[in-house]
Amino acid sequence: MNHLTLETIQQRLAEFQSTWSASNPTLFVQRTSLRPAAVLVPLVREGGEWHLLFTRRSSRVQNHKGQVAFPGGAIEPEDPSVESAALRETWEEIGVEASRITLLGQLPLLTSVTHYLIYPVVGKMDWPVSLRLSEEEVEKVFTIPLAWLAQPDHLEREILPAGDGTLHEVLFFAPYQGERVWGISARIVYLLLKALKLTA
Repeated sequence: MNHLTLETIQQRLAEFQSTWSASNPTLFVQRTSLRPAAVLVPLVREGGEWHLLFTRRSSRVQNHKGQVAFPGGAIEPEDPSVESAALRETWEEIGVEASRITLLGQLPLLTSVTHYLIYPVVGKMDWPVSLRLSEEEVEKVFTIPLAWLAQPDHLEREILPAGDGTLHEVLFFAPYQGERVWGISARIVYLLLKALKLTA
């Protein structure tokens, strides 16, 4: 993973987004009932290797209580861009200023079972950095090595019923130090690994 420079990450994200858009030209165009949201997918350097930073949501939030997630939330009318929304939510949830984050690109849009249209924004976060967790929203912040996430035997897939009765594929990563990434967060991780050519 050490061969991944910031320039390489930016290039591969742009290439992946372009290829994905070409393959799915009308994706989500008609999904106007979905509420737009943005999440930051924070890459950090720790111990000489790339890690992804995650949050564990508190029991006080409305959706996904106690689940592992990325910093993010609904895009508000006053947000000038998707990137601005992701940076704002990161500041509100974990207290990291936008000046400590270098934006690298985006991953393809995703939809959640809670009816959000999610824009994943990838960025390099200064690390270590001072954190200030929102007690209402975030219980914990932790990192997982990208190399660990890229190991094929750490990813599982299950077909499960959604709230509307339809079946859909759910991704699960094996537990890492007691924390388990699954659902939409696992899907974002998987897309990032594909974009960076770390998984098939």
